[in-house]
Amino acid sequence: MTTVDKIKEIEAEMARTQKNKATSQHLGGLKAKLAKLRRELLTPTSAGGGGPGLGFDVAKTGVGRIGFVGFPSVGKSTLMSKLTGTHSEVAAYEFTTLTTVPGVVQYNGAKLQILDLPGIIEGAKDGKGRGRQVIAVARTCSLIFLVLDVLKPLGDKKIIEKELEGFGIRLNQKPPNIYFKKKEKGGISMTNTVPLTHLDLDEVKAVLSEYKIHNADISFKCDATVDELIDVIEGNRVYMPCLYVLNKIDQISIEELDLVSKIPHAVPICAHHEWNFDELLAKAWEYLDLARIYTKPKGQLPDYSSPVVLRRETATIEGFCNNIHKAILREFKYALVWGSSAKHNPQKVGKEHVLADEDVVQIIKKV
Repeated sequence: MTTVDKIKEIEAEMARTQKNKATSQHLGGLKAKLAKLRRELLTPTSAGGGGPGLGFDVAKTGVGRIGFVGFPSVGKSTLMSKLTGTHSEVAAYEFTTLTTVPGVVQYNGAKLQILDLPGIIEGAKDGKGRGRQVIAVARTCSLIFLVLDVLKPLGDKKIIEKELEGFGIRLNQKPPNIYFKKKEKGGISMTNTVPLTHLDLDEVKAVLSEYKIHNADISFKCDATVDELIDVIEGNRVYMPCLYVLNKIDQISIEELDLVSKIPHAVPICAHHEWNFDELLAKAWEYLDLARIYTKPKGQLPDYSSPVVLRRETATIEGFCNNIHKAILREFKYALVWGSSAKHNPQKVGKEHVLADEDVVQIIKKV
């Protein structure tokens, strides 16, 4: 019996089982089994003769990586060509793009790498239609553009989200606040700082016993579900922001456009006519959460033409120095900062200081 057959069997059993207090333990165990089988699908054994996904591994460039995910023929390649000027094969039939096509777009002084991925089909998470390679590349991105046809957006959105969830990608979600640590002995000790409405100790034990874990400390700092608990135990989930790009708005009326623009995290565009690209790039910048830092040489005006672009989590003076050159920190004495992160202009700071977008920094070295 193949892994895919086992997954289908468990999904069928879950569909048959009524959801109530008595069956919650059983369902928790089934969900854990399902997660383990999905992991097997993700990491196939080396004995298979499929070979690597040629044309799918692309070297990372720029400060952010945006992946286009969507069904065939929704306009991913047209959007890519218009945004970056990179030629990606475009035609009126499905599956025109067969490998990953990289391109770079310059925005706010930062280089953003854009990957046009082949179209995925329903069942990709079970290994259909190069889906595994496509979603493996999607896992390495900093932001996902889910490109949808505006004539049927919500149905497609649901299917693709299900495919990505099957591969451990969680869109527009934060990692659950659960502390989990295995130990040698002492059984399962569970604590929670908030009331748990979806879980109790027996359900947690049922899930852990499926993973053959009988001794562990687990602490819930949020009202978690069984799925979130499994995500924490698996430990290979990727949490990333996502924008729903509703393409082909030239085919609908103004009233319909008003309706679809109310979908959360959505940006309506028309790739063919290049409509609304400015909002798309502005939203992408916001979701990537980048900060531009300008350099100021001593006795000169700041250089506004080429900012140092950092991810928010590394936007400190230390991260700024490392981005320019690793040797700067060895000679670092202090820095002067002008901008919204400074209490007064200029403020004298150390290397732990957290920078804000569009700050100006001058590094003072030891003499």
